[in-house]
Amino acid sequence: MSETDMLREIFRMQKALNARIGVHPDQMSESEQQTWTLNYCRALSQELAELTDSVPWKWWAKYQTFDKQNARVEVVDMIHFVVSLAQVLGLTADDVYQLYLKKNEVNFQRQDSGYTVKDESDNQGVSV
Repeated sequence: MSETDMLREIFRMQKALNARIGVHPDQMSESEQQTWTLNYCRALSQELAELTDSVPWKWWAKYQTFDKQNARVEVVDMIHFVVSLAQVLGLTADDVYQLYLKKNEVNFQRQDSGYTVKDESDNQGVSV
């Protein structure tokens, strides 16, 4: 299975999971899209906090350990919400892949130029 096929499969599986819990992004009004965009942003923030808690970030605490396995699971939890968010915004797996390619090129160009100026105008060509 190619990378894009794997990404398509992840999108398919997430759509099925969301449908099972009654969330249908392709049937949402704009108001519902706004609500679910915020819901998924909040969920991502929580998963990021859980990932952070898997890493010993309290430099003053000696009892902490790096829970690499839990960190891995939290990353996958975040993927669930990122894919759901992409679907709410009307993106397919192919759209995400194409946007990634374009944005990756912008990021390389920024590095090549020294990335000395904050200028988001180069993002304007990143679209599907």
